[in-house]
Amino acid sequence: MIRVLKVTGESLYPLYKEGDFVIVSKIPFVLNRLKIGDVIVFSHTLHGTMIKMINEINQSGEKLRVIGTQENSIDSRQFGEIDRSSITGKVIMHVRNPNY
Repeated sequence: MIRVLKVTGESLYPLYKEGDFVIVSKIPFVLNRLKIGDVIVFSHTLHGTMIKMINEINQSGEKLRVIGTQENSIDSRQFGEIDRSSITGKVIMHVRNPNY
């Protein structure tokens, strides 16, 4: 129910940098309490596994808009809302790359 993933790319820079690690919870009660500002990992059909910040949750709670902190980030500004069912976990801990 817990996974460790390595961050690749600069989508959430400077909060999350290339080479950082995140601990992701797949525990359902944690995912049920999603809120704006949470960082999640999800699967996208075209872009694979992605890490983004929740920007908006629709009224039904089943669709979310996600963003990166970089202007050129591939996120909901390009591909629209994601389904809640595509979420593979919520980041519960961030371990910075010691080389930064």
